[in-house]
Amino acid sequence: MATNESVSIFSSASLAVEYVDSLLPENPLQEPFKNAWNYMLNNYTKFQIATWGSLIVHEALYFLFCLPGFLFQFIPYMKKYKIQKDKPETWENQWKCFKVLLFNHFCIQLPLICGTYYFTEYFNIPYDWERMPRWYFLLARCFGCAVIEDTWHYFLHRLLHHKRIYKYIHKVHHEFQAPFGMEAEYAHPLETLILGTGFFIGIVLLCDHVILLWAWVTIR
Repeated sequence: MATNESVSIFSSASLAVEYVDSLLPENPLQEPFKNAWNYMLNNYTKFQIATWGSLIVHEALYFLFCLPGFLFQFIPYMKKYKIQKDKPETWENQWKCFKVLLFNHFCIQLPLICGTYYFTEYFNIPYDWERMPRWYFLLARCFGCAVIEDTWHYFLHRLLHHKRIYKYIHKVHHEFQAPFGMEAEYAHPLETLILGTGFFIGIVLLCDHVILLWAWVTIR
């Protein structure tokens, strides 16, 4: 009985979202995106798309979102909004942060990203435009990934703050007293691996198209 009710609720919700979608104006970016996607499929292998494409998306988005905060420190007008005005971050520390990020991204995360292609092949995850999920299904799966990762992150983060192990791993993340945007992923390599696992759990459970990888990276 409960299962039937759940199915009915999800069906009704799906119909409601589809109805709302039908009322929305046509997305002017859909056709250019479709052409770009098909161009990518025709000119690059699945391995290149899953591996180097995922790396490029991650690096571009991460540093793009960090850029405004980085630039604000040089704009006098924006300095009044800084919470810790008496603790300006030095160039030396920012350079140190950048180097650690590059190490974690390319020596820890990239090897994990290299497994993306084999994951999509093993589970027959599609790449083609024809099976591209609608935006609301994509958003729902990203929400599911967020719930899964936040749950993982909460409990593992608490564990890393345990007094017996804090100074060996998680203390690195709290090295800077006046945090800045680029420092979000500044961490011990082991912490990058431990907390980063939460990102992949949702993908393993919910991925139905390679676009979910990039959509989830973007939202995350």
